[in-house]
Amino acid sequence: MEESGLKGKAYLAGWIPYRIRRYWFFILVTVFTLVVPWVRIEGNHLFLLSFDKLKLHLMFVQFDMQELYLMPFVLMFLFIGIFGITVLGGRFFCGWMCPQTIFRVAYRDFLETKVFKLRKRIKNKQQEPDYSTTTNKIKRVALLLISVVLALLAATDLLWFFVPPEDFLQYMHNPAEHPILIGTIIGIATFLVYDIVFLKEDFCAYVCPYSRIQSVLYDDDTIMAIYNPNRGGEIYSDQHVKNFTTQKSLLSVNPTAECTTCESCVTVCPTHIDIRKGLQLECINCLECVDACTEVMGKLGKPSLVEWSSEKETLFMKGKTHYLRPKIIGYAVILLITAAIMIVMGSEKEYMLLNINKENRLFGIKHMDEGKIRVDNAYTVLLQNTLNEDHEYYFDVIAPAGMEGKIKIGEPAKPFKVKPGIVKKKVIVLYTDEILVNDTSKDTVIPITIHAYAMDDKEKIVTNKESTFTFPRADLLKEEK
Repeated sequence: MEESGLKGKAYLAGWIPYRIRRYWFFILVTVFTLVVPWVRIEGNHLFLLSFDKLKLHLMFVQFDMQELYLMPFVLMFLFIGIFGITVLGGRFFCGWMCPQTIFRVAYRDFLETKVFKLRKRIKNKQQEPDYSTTTNKIKRVALLLISVVLALLAATDLLWFFVPPEDFLQYMHNPAEHPILIGTIIGIATFLVYDIVFLKEDFCAYVCPYSRIQSVLYDDDTIMAIYNPNRGGEIYSDQHVKNFTTQKSLLSVNPTAECTTCESCVTVCPTHIDIRKGLQLECINCLECVDACTEVMGKLGKPSLVEWSSEKETLFMKGKTHYLRPKIIGYAVILLITAAIMIVMGSEKEYMLLNINKENRLFGIKHMDEGKIRVDNAYTVLLQNTLNEDHEYYFDVIAPAGMEGKIKIGEPAKPFKVKPGIVKKKVIVLYTDEILVNDTSKDTVIPITIHAYAMDDKEKIVTNKESTFTFPRADLLKEEK
């Protein structure tokens, strides 16, 4: 016995439970989500989908609503990434990154167990706290109040990805003027409290749609928490009926079976399943069953019977798990293509948005001195400054070959200022005081390009829009005389 204990201590030396690793990972994820909304470069956020100002901030670049063609690619990248993670590591997202899991672990392992001592042990998640005593009832009320505060904080943090903190704090000075914002926070917080305190892991098992599609994505090389029946013995029949409840009864049928039937892997499971039954939809790959079995078998100097491995390697014993396989490569290629498209399209960001509509009145003809004429064309222009600072804008006209410099800007007479995010409406009048075309049969439509730019950065903040200039037929010019 002493030799076995020494061997077990040596086996477990340096072992760090997955539970502890998850705690640290959860802390990093939580800090990241709390800090990211506050990080800005030149006024732009890492990620912000502002419903208030109709803007998308992505990788510290600001895009206007007309540029939201990037959003589908962001969603594609997100979902394809989650599917790729599932093919590779099962429900790793559920056990390690899902907000619901993080909230539940914080509530159950930290508040219920460590702070309020309502649960006796972290390793026993099957037995619910006893709330029959007055002391525990008071603790439960206090726990519920803390949960409400944390839920409000989480709801607020979520909204910071849609309403930036700098605007949010300003709105909170007059909350009565923003009922939708306040109502959204209260609604999200209410759901979180119900989910974390009352619904619990039933959300993972019965509500979350992800559990329904995971089995479609799995293959024999997908790594997951898996029990090794080749070493431990078959505890359940093919019909999922439990055959053995004691080690003695198991050994009487299978003398080489190593499972001690201690049920540690069962009592520690947050979704209340028995991993020895095989793949189950409720499993979130938290790997707590791996920790439990590692500790029990490690004391015996043996490797865990529950491993983070694949069915190919552990169950079917057909060799090592293939991580770099065609399906994974396919997902990686799709992600790279999606990322490349996002980068290319994002690099073509427009620093100003310009919309030009020619007015219904085609042209105007005016008498000038010395028998000259002037032909005017009017345009309604909507110009939006998509940057974070004021700029002064003006226009040039690019005419076809042979007409360079003959079509000029009449109005506006000088540059005009546009504030960030503001759509400025202007009427542009283009004119010519020369005979561009001498056609007696019809008016002539001349293709032109209106070149708009910021006076302080003509190279970067610039855009061109195609339009036309209508020059009247020759007899109309004579009639005007």
